[in-house]
Amino acid sequence: MTSPVIEARGLVKTFGDFVAVDDVSFEVPRGTVFGLLGPNGAGKTTTVRMMTTLATPTRGTATVAGHDVVREPDAVRASMGLTAQGATVDDLLTGRENLRLIGDLYGLPGREVRRRAEDLLERFSLTEAGDKVVKDYSGGMRRRIDLAVSLIAHPSVLFLDEPTTGLDPRSRVELWEVLRDLVREGTTLLLTTQYLDEADQLADQICVIDHGRIIAQGTPLELKNQSGATSLVVTVSRHDEVSRAAELVRGAVGEVHVDADARRLTAPGAGVADLTRIAGALDGAGIEVDDLGMQRPSLDDVFLSLTGHAAEEATNQEAPA
Repeated sequence: MTSPVIEARGLVKTFGDFVAVDDVSFEVPRGTVFGLLGPNGAGKTTTVRMMTTLATPTRGTATVAGHDVVREPDAVRASMGLTAQGATVDDLLTGRENLRLIGDLYGLPGREVRRRAEDLLERFSLTEAGDKVVKDYSGGMRRRIDLAVSLIAHPSVLFLDEPTTGLDPRSRVELWEVLRDLVREGTTLLLTTQYLDEADQLADQICVIDHGRIIAQGTPLELKNQSGATSLVVTVSRHDEVSRAAELVRGAVGEVHVDADARRLTAPGAGVADLTRIAGALDGAGIEVDDLGMQRPSLDDVFLSLTGHAAEEATNQEAPA
C-alpha cells in the first residue's frame, strides 16, 4: 500500500486552557485534493500551521512527503509550498521580482529561477503585469502571484489556506482551473475553505471540522448521502399558487417544506415515481411551474445537519497561532 503524502495523527494544539485543534487525524494520497471544510475559527488554519512547521503541535504527529514536521522541519519546507490567507509577497516588489526573490531563497540556480519565473508568469496570465509592483495588482492578480510564488520550487505538496477568500466569482473559477491542472500534473493539495461549493468542486476527500474537532470525513458524495435521501423540489411560477400546489404535493407524498418567498416546495425522500405523479397532478390542476426535479442534498445540508449552523457562520473558536 502506498504511503500517504500528507498524514496527521492525533494532532492537538492548545493555547493555555484553550483547545484550538483537538485530536485531528487524516491521510492524503498522492495527486489528490484534500479539503478541510469548516467555518472561520473552526481550527483549519491552526491545523495547516502545524502541518507546515509554522506552529508546533501540543500533541500528536504529522508528516509531509515522508518527513516529520517536528523532527525534520527543513525537509518538510523544502518539499512543500504554502499559500496562506494573507498575501505572502512583497507589495513593493514587482511580480517578477517576488518570484526571483523566493527562487533565490530556495537556493535555485539563477538561470533556473529566471526560467521558472517566466513560466509561472505565463501560466497565471501575469506576463504583462510582471514588471508592475504588486501593490497595484487587483485582488485576483494578488492571489495568482501568491500561488505562483508558492510553486517556484516545484513542490510536490501544496497547502492552500482559503485561497479564494475575497475573490470575485470569475477569479475563483479561474483559480480552480489552475488548481485542477496542478493535480493533473501530480501535485498533492491540502485545501482549507469555508466555501461549500469550492470543496464540492475541488476535493476528492473532505474532512469537516468544527470547534477544533473532525465531525465527518468522506468524499463529497458520501457526505451528501449521510445528510439524507434525495428530495423532490418544485418551483411554482406564481406566488398565489404556492398554497394550492403545496396541498397537492402533500397529498401525494406527505411531508412538504414550503418556502413561500422562493415559491419552492421540497418533499424529502420522494422518488422518481412521485415526481411523475406530482407533475401530472400539477398539470391537471392548471398550476404552472418553473422547475420540477430531484435534488441530492448539498454540502450546505451536510454541514447544517452535522453542526446545526451554516458553514459561513464564524465560531470564534480558533485562537491566533
